Amino acid sequence: MKIESINTTTFSWMSPRVSDSAGHSHPGDPHSATMAMLTITADDGTQGFSFAPPEIVRPYVLDAFFRKVMVGQDPFDRERLWQDLVLWQRGSAHQLTERAMSFVEQALWDLIGRKLNLPVWKILGGYRDKVPAYGSTMCGDELRGGLSTPQEYGDFAEKLVARGYKAIKLHTWMPPVAFAPDPKMDVKACAAVREAVGPDIELMLDGYHWYSRSDALYIGKELEKLRFAWFEEPMQEESMSSYAWLADNLQIDVIGPESLGGKYHSRADWVKAGACDILRAGANGVGGISPCLKVANLAEAFGMNCEVHGNGAASLAVIGAIKNCRWYERGLLHPFLDYDQPAPWLNSLVDPMDSEGNVQLPARPGLGEDINFAYIEANTISHG
Repeated sequence: MKIESINTTTFSWMSPRVSDSAGHSHPGDPHSATMAMLTITADDGTQGFSFAPPEIVRPYVLDAFFRKVMVGQDPFDRERLWQDLVLWQRGSAHQLTERAMSFVEQALWDLIGRKLNLPVWKILGGYRDKVPAYGSTMCGDELRGGLSTPQEYGDFAEKLVARGYKAIKLHTWMPPVAFAPDPKMDVKACAAVREAVGPDIELMLDGYHWYSRSDALYIGKELEKLRFAWFEEPMQEESMSSYAWLADNLQIDVIGPESLGGKYHSRADWVKAGACDILRAGANGVGGISPCLKVANLAEAFGMNCEVHGNGAASLAVIGAIKNCRWYERGLLHPFLDYDQPAPWLNSLVDPMDSEGNVQLPARPGLGEDINFAYIEANTISHG
């Protein structure tokens, strides 16, 4: 069995989200957006798929790296192929990103699962078939009735609990919101949510990532009073020493790193430095499903949990295979958006949640996405 081709199909869809000047997502008027489906095809006709923004898997990346390394190779040699891509990173002038590697590696896993007629999480280890989800909110905004005040955060939290969530993670206000960053407003939102949901719902805060040490310490101390479960990314993660200092000065669990590059290598350094109490990695950000699994195994060796960043099929594949992850991040959520409506290129949600707040691991082979190929074909802009 050999890889015959690697291609992308870029298609349009009507997105209900807009990005602000810092790249944060908010509800907005539906507008035309683009998505790319990355397809790996083997010589026996088996295919694997993943979805990424077109700019991440643009033609240059396919030609210069993916096709050069992978075409003609056995897709079951996934680890060797991934390591070969790693060798290209240093000389790529940062053109081959860990996100790009993540999506091609996910498509490889999808192909392998479809060939074996097994879900990827089963192939990886099959530790569980369901996982509790936490509701992860969007960043705060200035939309009346949205997430513009502490009270609105509290009101929305009540609705999330009624939906079944047993835990909620807040993303509070960030620039370009006029008054952000504001540590005291963040704390007010956290207090409003705690008051709204009571003592039995687990709460977390994903802080604004450019706070100073002093601001982060202040917020962390207030979160301890509110009995929050963890404090995430209040400062630039490139400063590992700042996180080691923060973790040393707080009782609340500090979790990270989320967006830092360096795959599992940088996470190992964080563990050694005592920069976090809970390790963090995402299958979309550290180079793929397998390197994310390596981070989780690293954490387990040190008696730590690894909370997987982000929603979607790849995150579920990792979570279904490991013991040391408590939650699945379901979101991003907002009062003006219906998360339970699948994206138009999918026939159904990959992460439906029951009334008890649990997400069932997908039973379909591969990554488990029920792809609407007819929609993609009808809305195709280009092939790569």
